[in-house]
Amino acid sequence: MTLSMYQASVPVFVRALSNLKHVLQKGEAHAAEKGFAPEVLLQSRLYPDMLPLVRQVQIATDMCKNGIARLAGVDPVPFPDEEATFAELIARIDRAVEVVQSFDAAKIDGSESRPVSFMTRANGEMKFDGQGYLLGFVLPNLYFHSSITYALLREAGVPLGKTDFLGAR
Repeated sequence: MTLSMYQASVPVFVRALSNLKHVLQKGEAHAAEKGFAPEVLLQSRLYPDMLPLVRQVQIATDMCKNGIARLAGVDPVPFPDEEATFAELIARIDRAVEVVQSFDAAKIDGSESRPVSFMTRANGEMKFDGQGYLLGFVLPNLYFHSSITYALLREAGVPLGKTDFLGAR
């Protein structure tokens, strides 16, 4: 059985973002239960030179919405990075899921060899074929930034476990 580019992207993105939303909801509830400002969690970092939790979530959503658009051969929908609350981050995740789900399989399947290029601040222009982009860039980045979000919340005492991250609840 062959796994299509659509199957390897859209359902994976939706599941990862849904799990990220769940992890954030638990973080928000933990802050309320313990009586501290949510910003303490939202601005937390694993190390001073790392990005804060809020930025980790923004990047995870960007990976999905930008990834699917580039695989489809269209320009990504820009999201301003203005979120400052759990509610705003959750709304961003919901918007990203809507964008991802707006692409049908016919736009994504067959994108394995589609050229994908884009500019980054750190590395300049990056060039991939569709399969290399999905498997070697988008998915690793999605899981990295989702994992960092999980780790920041877990380190802060949020009662999270592996099933919260994986979605096997």
